Amino acid sequence: MLIRALMMRACPAPFFEDAARVSSFMATRRMTKANPGKNLDAAKMPGHWLLARMGKRVLRPGGVALTQRMLDALAIGSDDDVVEFAPGLGITARETLKRGPKSYTAIERDRDAADIVKQAVHGPNCKCVVGSANATGLGSECASVVYGEAMLTMQPLEEKRRIVGEAARLLKPDGRYGIHEIALVPDDIAESIRSDLVRDISGAIHHTTLPLTESGWCELLRSQGLEIVGQVVVKMGLLNPRQLIRDEGLGRALGFVWNVARDRQARRRVLAMRQAFLKYQDHMRAIMLIGRKTP
Repeated sequence: MLIRALMMRACPAPFFEDAARVSSFMATRRMTKANPGKNLDAAKMPGHWLLARMGKRVLRPGGVALTQRMLDALAIGSDDDVVEFAPGLGITARETLKRGPKSYTAIERDRDAADIVKQAVHGPNCKCVVGSANATGLGSECASVVYGEAMLTMQPLEEKRRIVGEAARLLKPDGRYGIHEIALVPDDIAESIRSDLVRDISGAIHHTTLPLTESGWCELLRSQGLEIVGQVVVKMGLLNPRQLIRDEGLGRALGFVWNVARDRQARRRVLAMRQAFLKYQDHMRAIMLIGRKTP
């Protein structure tokens, strides 16, 4: 069980009791702020927004560590104009701005999420635009860096192509495009396993989930004129207790667990997601790719 595992690995019982009281209070305060899907029933809302409601900030399959590797590989600097697709809660946006880009633009479809991102994005050359990643309305070759995380996996193949094509359109020659998604392994995964995985994971998170294999993701980027120049595949540990602590910090991790434990519907949903991830752990990975727009 996630709750028990986190408690056992994180700290002794007396400390947990004290920390949980503080963390619960802080997490509850955070939950009263704008949150995507805040008006939806916990039993029906998409899994990633349910996790956010419970106080989880990092919603990427490879966690903070793979996000940092993606940003390092993109080598964002003071001359870069950066566009981020679907920034979610703005965690990666904050890390990007620490690198001092020339400009930063977020494209977020969800208005509540956009309001959260706007709180994280400050400066005369920083903005968050409510819009779609497949048709941003931005000018061609306006960016030297484009990236998106944990959003292509949720899209049908044709929509994946449209989004990657839009990223390629926005990029200047030699510009870099980064993705951080879920990958299926091995490349020759049996169709029966793939279909069962898609059905069970989609059912658990209440959102269509259509990951590609490692070679499938590479081919997707190449099909839109992007050369693969960076590639990392790691274990997916979104609800793994150790990764939860690494991603959120001990206090926030305990606050998340406490909130889940107190909410029956949320607890059922989170445990169902974890069980589905465990069931298919041998066939799911987190993948980071960097594509370069060839001149």
